[in-house]
Amino acid sequence: MSIAIAPAAPGYDTTGAGPHSSERVFDYGEIAAYPADLYHCQQQAVGVEGFAGVTDAAIAQFHTEGYLVVHHAFTSAEVQDALDGLLFLLSGQHPTFRGVMYEHGAKGVDVANLSAEARQDYVRKFMWFVDYDERLRVMAHHPHLVTLLTRLLGEPPALFQDMALIKPPHIGREKPWHQDHAYFDLPLSTTVVGVWVALDGATTENGCMVIYPGSHRQGPVVHFKRRDWQICDTYQRVDPALAVPLEPGGALFFHSLLQHGTPANRSQHRRRAVQFHYAPASAQKTSSEERLAIFGEEGKDVTC
Repeated sequence: MSIAIAPAAPGYDTTGAGPHSSERVFDYGEIAAYPADLYHCQQQAVGVEGFAGVTDAAIAQFHTEGYLVVHHAFTSAEVQDALDGLLFLLSGQHPTFRGVMYEHGAKGVDVANLSAEARQDYVRKFMWFVDYDERLRVMAHHPHLVTLLTRLLGEPPALFQDMALIKPPHIGREKPWHQDHAYFDLPLSTTVVGVWVALDGATTENGCMVIYPGSHRQGPVVHFKRRDWQICDTYQRVDPALAVPLEPGGALFFHSLLQHGTPANRSQHRRRAVQFHYAPASAQKTSSEERLAIFGEEGKDVTC
């Protein structure tokens, strides 16, 4: 089951330009310097081993701290299937898929004449792909994943957003501190779980997730359009941040009010990941006006 909650941004529809078109969609965020210590972490998140390792204590940690790390949640074969699915879509072999956004650094690059393997190093993200590739759909609805989500949500989950976050070597920009719920037309009382799955090794050098444990319990924070639609860099936090490095197949489960971000990738290594968002199947939409009244009026027509 799926529920349509987050609207597609311009360029993410079935009438947009394809991967071989000169009319490509580019990242709307700003590339600008940010404070050197903005994502500084002295500690790393710890997790459990595999879906079988998720105990009741781990579930309780999710509700208290706002996150749960599951190492090796997906096998190497499942990770490769997801990568193959993304390359299939990027190659233009599905004639109606239009969900590709390129990095600013791709401007001036003739990506249309590159192989899909090379072209991915200019892509920022894919959106709305589960209905276009069976391998990606299978990952999003993996039985063990659905079982864990049911435990976290207290009822069966409904997938309402799917994306792949491709932070390419050297040019992958940061995603500033934010709360994902700020992008969703859902009541604050609705528990939404994001699932971030590493397809490459995600490290502090190539832009792994950085989180503030427990920040979901502080409620919503107003966002502003700066380098992205984000929480201001000067927002004061009490607890230290945690880095969440993951090996391929590792997954971070996080509450939609958890404050998190990712630094730029200035390394030579790829940092590809997929991210899915799930709400309880019984979830009801709210209006964009209600959402913007909480998170800030500058968030009209933005996407994660």
